[in-house]
Amino acid sequence: MMLLNILSTVLFLTFLTLGVIHFYWAFGGEWAIKNAIPTKKENENIDFRPGAFITFLVGVFLIAFAFFYLFKSDYFVVELPSWTSYFLWILPSIFLLRAIGDFKYVGFFRSIKTTLFAKWDKKLFSPLCLFLSVLGFAILYLN
Repeated sequence: MMLLNILSTVLFLTFLTLGVIHFYWAFGGEWAIKNAIPTKKENENIDFRPGAFITFLVGVFLIAFAFFYLFKSDYFVVELPSWTSYFLWILPSIFLLRAIGDFKYVGFFRSIKTTLFAKWDKKLFSPLCLFLSVLGFAILYLN
């Protein structure tokens, strides 16, 4: 199935890139970090600032998601355990929920709209999460 392979490749590359960015941040990188942390008002942090270990762990999960979708393609014959099929529902659902948001700081329906993070969330983060969700559900349908 060519479409399945294309969608899997796009998700693989996207999650791989996101994982590498999180590793970069975990090891002290500063590029784009201010765009990625929600704030109450401009430069007023909420009570959420993930440390290096949590950021590294998120990177590990993102890389795992990348390979999960790569193994769902026809490029490799990898026999995944049957319980991993639940991830075909879970992963796109997580990103759909992230796109919808918490109705305050993140997502399409956030109430705080003027911070640097909110601007990036509107332009990139929430649409990306919706995109990942749609592609994930498409792969679920094609499987």
